[in-house]
Amino acid sequence: MVTGDRIAAWLRRLVRIPSVTPVQAGPRAGIVGEAEIAAQVAGWFTAFGGVVVTEEVFPNRPNVYAIWRGTSEAWAAVDVHMDTVGVEQMLGDPFCGEIAEGRVHGRGAADTKATLGVALALLEEMHRAGRAPKLNLLIAATVDEEGTSGGAPAFADWVRRQPFTLDQLAVAEPTECAPAYAHKGVVRITFEIQGVATHSSQPQLGKNAISAAAPLIAALDVEALRQQEMPRRNALGAPALSVTEIQGGRGINVIPDRCYLSLDRRVVDGEDATEVRRALLELAQAHCPLPLRADDRRPRNAFLQPPDAPWIRRLAEWSGHPPAVVPYCTNAWAYGGLARECVVIGPGSIDQAHGNEEWVAVSELERLAEVFARWWGLAE
Repeated sequence: MVTGDRIAAWLRRLVRIPSVTPVQAGPRAGIVGEAEIAAQVAGWFTAFGGVVVTEEVFPNRPNVYAIWRGTSEAWAAVDVHMDTVGVEQMLGDPFCGEIAEGRVHGRGAADTKATLGVALALLEEMHRAGRAPKLNLLIAATVDEEGTSGGAPAFADWVRRQPFTLDQLAVAEPTECAPAYAHKGVVRITFEIQGVATHSSQPQLGKNAISAAAPLIAALDVEALRQQEMPRRNALGAPALSVTEIQGGRGINVIPDRCYLSLDRRVVDGEDATEVRRALLELAQAHCPLPLRADDRRPRNAFLQPPDAPWIRRLAEWSGHPPAVVPYCTNAWAYGGLARECVVIGPGSIDQAHGNEEWVAVSELERLAEVFARWWGLAE
């Protein structure tokens, strides 16, 4: 069994490789994107006996897949995203990888380089000992989870082209090592409302884009209340809709010709995220008195597995945590039907992700290593 110190050393190495998703990159991001970390991960996977394939999802932003053949016919996979959110708000060096007081610090330490560090430590030990996993093992290091979610669909399409079927798929996110069997999906839209600018002394000559946003916001608030009153069919509860951003105006004496309005709509099981997006576009067209256009962000469906599925029960036993529902969306949205059983699991808490500081406890790394070692057939 690998030690917590060894896993922490791997995680420190990963945190010190900047991999901020391009849409959130700022002056402190260092080398933007996943190119450097993907190259390193591919090299480590190869060194530890994996058969490695890289697939370029976006220019210089590849997914990395590696396979280790096991001693049974079953196939298991881990998906861990390599990108992180931005670092501009972080205190100190965001890529320090400092190990102090039983914690590893830095951007990505919890979300989700922790799981990648656990996997690398186990693969290194497996290779050193000349062992094979019981299961055929596929590790996918994917891109763009924190951006436009392009890496997960690319991985799903790649798996569907292979001559095998996945039995079990673990999606890495910080769940405190609890096996999460459900989360809501999400539709996010930013509308650009198009007005006409003029001098504020003659507003009748222009078209006020900010004023045009008001009836749209009111209609969205009515729709949000309607969704809160919908019956709850399962553990995911009711859908949720929020107006989250508004921007506009060019000066205090100028009638605004543009207004940007963003919304976040949480999708539950039984809804189709594409249809939810279409309905929101129709609502916007019906209630906004000025022309508007919407950005093209990928809708993501909800994820829901039976909490009493056999593998989830085993993971709960090994981790010491009952099956859970998480409040955030993950790559699992893209994996419907890809594996017989799918779960979201990883060390650390979402409370430590995306903030001014990010860290994960070494004890959490050790706990996931125990779970993965049992799952892969490396420990009793």
